[in-house]
Amino acid sequence: MRRALFPGSFDPITNGHYDIIKRGIKLFDEVVVAIGVNSSKKYMFSLEERKQFIEEAFKDEPKIKVVTYKGLTVDFCKEIEADFILRGLRNPADFEFEKAIAHTNRKLSTIETVFLLTAARTSFISSSIVRDVIKNNGDYTKLVPKSVRVK
Repeated sequence: MRRALFPGSFDPITNGHYDIIKRGIKLFDEVVVAIGVNSSKKYMFSLEERKQFIEEAFKDEPKIKVVTYKGLTVDFCKEIEADFILRGLRNPADFEFEKAIAHTNRKLSTIETVFLLTAARTSFISSSIVRDVIKNNGDYTKLVPKSVRVK
């Protein structure tokens, strides 16, 4: 089975994430969306809310599994027997950042990182932009799946 891990904080999941996951399921037998837990980071949405947003967005897709994890991503990949890490690239800055992580992961393990370029229609979206739109009472609904709702 070709299993890929798609790690992130997903605070919140964006249409860009959604697109990468949907395209990833065409390449892999299973995509595990893994929400990393970082106790030193402040999140807008709780871990449970973020997990629910993703589960709801993919409720009809059996090839998608949503989990949470702590620690090194490569260690979690070994734990769940994932041979691939799936990542999306929006721009050259993303590439440079992700390239360094991918090289480090290859030093630590045999995990391969697979990069997908974001679709042009979502390449400008980031979770931090979405959070800023939400904080300023803007219409965030055009940037995220329908499952993301602010209380």
